[in-house]
Amino acid sequence: MSLSYQETLDYLYSQLPMFTRIGAAAIKKDLTNTLALCKALNQPQEKFKSIHIAGTNGKGSTSHMMASVLQEAGFKVGLYTSPHLKDFRERIRINGQMISEQEVVDFVEKHRVLFEEIQPSFFEWTVALCFQHFAQHKVDIAIIETGLGGRLDSTNIISPILSVISNIGWDHMDMLGDSLDKIAFEKAGIIKAKTPVVIGEALPETEQVFKEKAKSEQAEIIFAQKEYTMDYFSTKKNGVLCDVKKGSHMYFKNLDCDLGGIYQQKNIITLIAAIDKLKEQGYPISENDIRSGLEHVKRNTGLMGRWQVLKEKPFTVCDTGHNVDGIKYVMEQLKAISCSKLRMVFGMVKDKDVSKVLALLPKEAEYYFCKANLPRALDEKDLQAQAATFGLVGNCYASVKEAYQAAKGEANISDVIFVGGSTFVVAEVV
Repeated sequence: MSLSYQETLDYLYSQLPMFTRIGAAAIKKDLTNTLALCKALNQPQEKFKSIHIAGTNGKGSTSHMMASVLQEAGFKVGLYTSPHLKDFRERIRINGQMISEQEVVDFVEKHRVLFEEIQPSFFEWTVALCFQHFAQHKVDIAIIETGLGGRLDSTNIISPILSVISNIGWDHMDMLGDSLDKIAFEKAGIIKAKTPVVIGEALPETEQVFKEKAKSEQAEIIFAQKEYTMDYFSTKKNGVLCDVKKGSHMYFKNLDCDLGGIYQQKNIITLIAAIDKLKEQGYPISENDIRSGLEHVKRNTGLMGRWQVLKEKPFTVCDTGHNVDGIKYVMEQLKAISCSKLRMVFGMVKDKDVSKVLALLPKEAEYYFCKANLPRALDEKDLQAQAATFGLVGNCYASVKEAYQAAKGEANISDVIFVGGSTFVVAEVV
């Protein structure tokens, strides 16, 4: 008997271990299952060209920017990202269009016996579906974002034409290592033989790791921040404006990007370095394609949750930043906005470095501690208790919706409401 789309998802959620819901227990630290699935599907990942993107922060924005620019240049572009915010199908798109519900249902129905034999995780199954979808629809190029790390990530069975590592920061230390060079080693796993790699941001602890891996793979390595600089950068309510230099020459004047957030300055430089590398490989991408692609990222790709303005009065914004580096940038951005009272609707997941994040939050804000609707979410009372040790005060709420409603109910028109701390908190308000 065939299942509906919702029944299909329920079956998958109940049968397959899912990292976003349960955490590290869902991760299988090798590529065996993905290789077995793709072998059974006749190696779909070999039937299209791809760009592989990893990084602690910025890989999602960079992936969407890249897809948008290539769409503007006239290519049929596949985009694979994770996790999703509202609908599972956000993970798999072609030129901004999500995979259809029917294709998800048909894939599961056709390969259910295979799943039960291989027993993949939710992520491994999704990667196989994505590769199959892009192969069937004959995309010109696919942007493939890693889920976690790189070396042992399920996506790491592709042979890309370009690899991109946005940056390295503190996240998923329980699985990727307890030092920046160990985390960099895992991300560097996407560097492939004789395939150029663009490093968006390198730190003294990570640069050598990337250089050594690139050398061993005979891969050209480009450190974007050494070749490109921001000459001017300013944020606006719904995006950013910037000038980019290449060496000492002005390269782009008045670039307008519809993705907000101070952190986009790094992502834009990473993107431009990557696009230049594609142009060297013969991809016809004009200045106008780059400008138009950056200006219409949301429209072209459907991206949500990056410094997304939910309401103008009172100014209400959400952001999926959830680790130390991500939160640092978000707090910097909030500091730049004058308001009577900052109201923070805030929740986290258990496996993040909660205390390091709490140490970055403003003490003068009013907090609405909440718990997203998934097993990994940190209990709102635990969060409130931990926050109190950092001088952060507020009430707690059993759901994101309740916390958000309370903040809206108490806010004056001159206040600012921020929603974040976790992708899953943001997912419940966008």
